[in-house]
Amino acid sequence: MTRGAVRTLIVDDEPVARAGLRRMLQAFDWIDCIGEADSGPAAIAAIDARKPELVFLDVAMPGANGIEVLRRVVHVPQVVFTTAYAEHAVTAFELGALDYLLKPFGEERLAATLERVRAAFGEPAAGAGERLADALARGPITRIFVRSGRAIVPVTADAIVRIEAVGDYAAVHAGGTPHLVHVALARLEERLDPARFARIHRSHLVNLDCVAAFVRQTDGQVVARLRDGTVLPVSRARAQALRVLAS
Repeated sequence: MTRGAVRTLIVDDEPVARAGLRRMLQAFDWIDCIGEADSGPAAIAAIDARKPELVFLDVAMPGANGIEVLRRVVHVPQVVFTTAYAEHAVTAFELGALDYLLKPFGEERLAATLERVRAAFGEPAAGAGERLADALARGPITRIFVRSGRAIVPVTADAIVRIEAVGDYAAVHAGGTPHLVHVALARLEERLDPARFARIHRSHLVNLDCVAAFVRQTDGQVVARLRDGTVLPVSRARAQALRVLAS
């Protein structure tokens, strides 16, 4: 351990994963592994008791997932998420994580992450607690992070035409391309500007700037005709709400 090494905690419910990460971290003398935790509750207790500066945090764990851990700790460290599921990367960046590691990862990928970690600790920036508070706040968001091939890219709210519920996911339609994100449609509705985005159906949220017209058909059903030619159903309750919005 070098003077000024970063106090680091490893959190993962798989012993093999913890051991492998600890072994790889030994190559970096500026990282000081101060302990491990194997569940959500154990992670919360260890983080608040030992106050690490950096946590490698598994997303899927018994007792509380990684996101819930960050909601419940008093001491909020810098975080690198580790996960076996690529869709969690979007959540990681939304929560202001320094990086995410998609399992299984090797020494080269870890080294790239640690370069980002070292830069973060060497730069004056808002603390992780502030970034987490901002991310979990209920104010309008201005962009959504989505996967594009192997990259994570931001899509500005202005560029979003509509968002459609697809099971536990939401398909964000922007620039003619749908992007699946692992976030419920209701959650996105809460976070987007209600003056611009309207829930017109249980499965559809639209950018009102992209709506050409709301049309009542001969059978009484109201549909939304978007400027790109898409036609979406409007529920009866939402049709009434839109009348109020337009008044």
